[in-house]
Amino acid sequence: MHELSIAYNLVEIAEETAKLNDFKEVEIVNLRIGVLSGVVKEALLFSFDIATEGTLIEKAKLSVEEVPIKIYCSSCEDEFVLKKPIPIRCPVCEKRSDQIIEGKEIELFSLEGAV
Repeated sequence: MHELSIAYNLVEIAEETAKLNDFKEVEIVNLRIGVLSGVVKEALLFSFDIATEGTLIEKAKLSVEEVPIKIYCSSCEDEFVLKKPIPIRCPVCEKRSDQIIEGKEIELFSLEGAV
């Protein structure tokens, strides 16, 4: 279950960031996860609770925003958000695309809490 190691890394980054910004308490850790990241959201939420035990962010909630796949189609010369992850094809011309712009990320983008 690689979600547990991801959770421990998130906690480490969140704790460092909270200390650098003089947070007294972290209430919410905001995360973006791409649908192609290979992370199971439910497993990460469970793992986060385990990883935060005894830390500065123990009471924090993990808020996860799922990022859909966005591709660039060189034939249409435009970007498209896909409704389904497979197949990775342009929804207009139906050509395959290997230019994935979004959808693979795991990004801790903000902390909310008391300073």
